[in-house]
Amino acid sequence: MHVSERTTFTAVALEDAHGRLLSDLRVSVTDRCNFRCRYCMPAEGMPWIDRAEILSFEEIERLVRLFVALGVEDVRLTGGEPLVRREFPALVARLARINGLRDLSLTTNGYLLARDAEALVAAGIQRVNVSIDSLARGRFFEVTRRDALAQTLEGLEAIAAFPQVRPVKVNAVPMPGFGAEEVSRFCELARSRRFQVRFIEFMPLDGDRSWRPEVVLSGAEVRALVEAEHPLRELPREPHSTARVFAFADGGGEIGFVNPVTEPFCADCNRIRLTADGKLRTCLFSQHETDLRGPLRAGASDAELEQVVRDAVWRKELKHRINEPGFRPPARTMSAIGG
Repeated sequence: MHVSERTTFTAVALEDAHGRLLSDLRVSVTDRCNFRCRYCMPAEGMPWIDRAEILSFEEIERLVRLFVALGVEDVRLTGGEPLVRREFPALVARLARINGLRDLSLTTNGYLLARDAEALVAAGIQRVNVSIDSLARGRFFEVTRRDALAQTLEGLEAIAAFPQVRPVKVNAVPMPGFGAEEVSRFCELARSRRFQVRFIEFMPLDGDRSWRPEVVLSGAEVRALVEAEHPLRELPREPHSTARVFAFADGGGEIGFVNPVTEPFCADCNRIRLTADGKLRTCLFSQHETDLRGPLRAGASDAELEQVVRDAVWRKELKHRINEPGFRPPARTMSAIGG
């Protein structure tokens, strides 16, 4: 693992050319998924990355150790759907032992969470986000193309049973047709179970390539639907947070709004992404990515990998430019990038 090379690290945090320090790493462990969500991939699925091209657990651990040594404190594991990766809790355990890693979290569709919740907690997972795009069975099927709401809710309850995993957040992407009844259901979930429900705007990362600005249900529109039933009180924004978070005025839970399309939060973005096949992406909407798997498998030292990472991070995009003329979505869809 080139342990001796780590002594050559400069101990200077990762910084881009715009003065932003990068401390949050999203790691996709697979591009495969058991759902076919409309905002993510087509009904027939995607051509999967060849298994030989996917990073091994050992390779992921080495790269995460490198990033932590360079100042990354938060790691979120994503997919595709991470729980379809065989022996996934074993990877969590490897990463949880890395000195300096402050927060290890997971985003999942929840379908296999009831099966794996206990093992994930034992391995060291600290926070979990569960994607649930509707609390009505028919609507859930329409968005995910899977009749799996019951299993997803079972997974949500399974992870919530462990008090050491907090907060548990519920992510929902409001698609066309999302209305007041749906909002009311999510408000009740947030108020009765103390989950933080977060509404995330539909982004141009879908496999069908059907995204258009006019079909985006904005965070402001969803918030208006919430406030028609429950007054809200905005909470202070945490540094680098993607969400504007509100408490119900009567104190009964929290609602968040992640508005990358209508209210970009690029100015203090501290995130970078590692794809399942070992490519470093400095923005969700990057047109370019940096290969780390090639040098890694060719025997590069940690110092050599550090230089590749620093060069890529220095070129991190100032903003995603979704609302500007000439914007082009990245070639990869959400499932192939990682959330």
